[in-house]
Amino acid sequence: MATLASTHRVWLVRALALVSAAVAAVAVAAAVPSRALAHGNIIDAPSRNFGCWQRWGTNHMSPDMPAQDPMCYQAFQANPNTMWNWMSLYRNGMGGNFTAAVPDGKLCSINGSEGGLGNSLDAVGNWTARSVSRSFTLTLHDQASHGADFVRVYVTKASYNPVTQPLGWGHLDLVAEVGNTPAARWTPATSPNNGVQLRIPVTAGHSGRAVVFTIWQASHQDQTYFMCSDVNIA
Repeated sequence: MATLASTHRVWLVRALALVSAAVAAVAVAAAVPSRALAHGNIIDAPSRNFGCWQRWGTNHMSPDMPAQDPMCYQAFQANPNTMWNWMSLYRNGMGGNFTAAVPDGKLCSINGSEGGLGNSLDAVGNWTARSVSRSFTLTLHDQASHGADFVRVYVTKASYNPVTQPLGWGHLDLVAEVGNTPAARWTPATSPNNGVQLRIPVTAGHSGRAVVFTIWQASHQDQTYFMCSDVNIA
């Protein structure tokens, strides 16, 4: 007949096995990127999260990332789904009152929208910047073919330093705007996935480092996307 001590040891072993299995399941789930939902983002000059996905999505465990791309590294450490779900950062119901809904320093994450999905995108530092001329073209990818009530493109002022300063509304100059544009008038796209794309001519007023800040108001409902792209203007 088993003693009380031996019975206790059996149950303890079984409990530890269950805990180990649960931990292993969580680890596997964390390693598998969740599927991006069908919305959109700026893909050129790439937004912060799309650019990180482009550069590291297939090599996100690389030991080179911390040194080569430290801002992307902190974003992957904070939440890899910021990159895997690069199309899915938006906020509903702002009614166009953007400055009231989103405070300074929280523009790139839309004030922690979608459960804080883009919080790491507000981090101040030396984000990898795309080199562009003073006149360049911005490409907005819309996988879901929502179309736009409007798209507004801002470039930060010459006095703003994105490497040392959080982004605020007062740092922005409006440089381009597109009015109501149904998805049928956008260009069909097959890359990076299906959907449509809108190419927006932009002219910056200065050279040097800057953030291109884009507001896309989708047409299917009161759904707004804020997107931050880092550029080095020649």
